[in-house]
Amino acid sequence: MARIFDVIEYPNEMKEELVHRFPEDGSGDFRIGSQLIVRESQNAVFFRDGKALDTFGAGRHTIATANIPLLVDLIGKAFGDRTPFTAEVYFVSMREFLDRKWGTPQPIVMQTPGIGLGWLLLQSFGTYAYEVADPQQFVTQVVGSQGKYRTDDIENDLRSRLLRSLSDLLGEMKGKYTTIQDIIGNQEEISAGVRAKVADDFAARGLELKGFVITNMSPSNKSAEELRDMGLLDTATYTQLQAADAMRDAANNPSGGAGLTAGIGAGVGIGNVMGEALRGATSGGAAGGAAAAGIPDVMTPSEAAGILKVSEEDVVAAIEAGDLAAKKLGKAYRISKDALEAFLNG
Repeated sequence: MARIFDVIEYPNEMKEELVHRFPEDGSGDFRIGSQLIVRESQNAVFFRDGKALDTFGAGRHTIATANIPLLVDLIGKAFGDRTPFTAEVYFVSMREFLDRKWGTPQPIVMQTPGIGLGWLLLQSFGTYAYEVADPQQFVTQVVGSQGKYRTDDIENDLRSRLLRSLSDLLGEMKGKYTTIQDIIGNQEEISAGVRAKVADDFAARGLELKGFVITNMSPSNKSAEELRDMGLLDTATYTQLQAADAMRDAANNPSGGAGLTAGIGAGVGIGNVMGEALRGATSGGAAGGAAAAGIPDVMTPSEAAGILKVSEEDVVAAIEAGDLAAKKLGKAYRISKDALEAFLNG
């Protein structure tokens, strides 16, 4: 025999729980006159056959056809009849969920005309806060008939929407800022823009975004190879950056590490990168002199690749792109010392 409930309540703080269905499985048999107890920071939504009958705020409520008029048609009985009827109650947490974390798993690509190569890769992270604004809509549009619905069930989706809005907003800001410092210095403006941009998306799910904060935003140190794979560097520029690293390494620059090419993700221009490499090579003392002295007057692409510490294919690509001057004899290329030095000087 089905259990008949005279008291309907969910005495739980719902710290990480957004919605709890009562009962969790099947439908409950409730009496007219039953007591519905709704805790602070809760709302309760009555459902029958997928249709919302009413929503109740915090307090003690007596279930009657006077406060749920749809019950008249539901049970087909006169007011005051104690006959049970089947329904479900969804307890919805109305508290604000604070300090939720978000971050960019991959750098966001931003076009920056006049800065570096014209592209900037930004990494960012921060916090956001949200709450249920329309419990009936949230249950209907998002939760469905699930017995429990926790923050983990929705926050991946919310973060993806926030990141998509951030990416779209940065794309719309093309040309607005003239330096990297301008972009990073306007984090509050960007945060406000994201809040406005995503507000309707949250509202369509019965939610309200209460806050979105960018805690940190900084250029990424993506390597030139990764940027090339993303389609942001052409082969010729990539070859020049590799050559810059080779010159720097040849000069035994103690500031070496990830390579000059890593700085390109931070908006460093190709001219600056090449200039730094050449300064390291020419001011490297004996090591720099030895590297320069080791360049023959005429060399093959393979020999040039050995000097530059890149592949022969990269040298040929630079020649075919017109960045490295060479003489073609039949099917073979020959590169002069002057042409190689001119290439390295940018």
